[in-house]
Amino acid sequence: MQRRHPVPTRWLFTDERMGEGLWRALERLPRGGGVVFRHYATPPCERRRLFAQVRRVAQRRGLVLVRAGAVAMKGEQGAHARRGRGLVTWPAHDRVEAVRGVRAGAAVVFVSPVFPTRSHPGVRARGPLRAALVGRGRGVSVIALGGMDERRVRRVRGLGFDGFAAIDAWSR
Repeated sequence: MQRRHPVPTRWLFTDERMGEGLWRALERLPRGGGVVFRHYATPPCERRRLFAQVRRVAQRRGLVLVRAGAVAMKGEQGAHARRGRGLVTWPAHDRVEAVRGVRAGAAVVFVSPVFPTRSHPGVRARGPLRAALVGRGRGVSVIALGGMDERRVRRVRGLGFDGFAAIDAWSR
């Protein structure tokens, strides 16, 4: 598959709890970064309107925008956790999910949670070494997710991660 964009190494996952911090996070994400638009609980009409606003910022800033959820959105550049056109990304909490993503055509696998995260309180983190084994040898970009920031990605880069994804690291 020919891609219009290189695979980003820095990603933002959006959700409702970000509130107005979403706009600050989009501005802090490095140019060429990626955005996984989630906002699952937002009513459909409002979700389309918010996606359009995020798309405008993404276009202006050179960000790659993929959509999570079943309903396609105008201007999306890929899909998260499902087969789709463009850049397909996939969540992987274990090796089985990583393989499932590769079989679905994913170019990016988000391995999580590497460290404890506010997004999933009480969920046991895999830790850097165990998380690295999930994506290793899959032939895709492996992105660390869960409690990640620039400092922590430097700590895990040598384990085979190509970058990181976060919510709080970009919206703080």
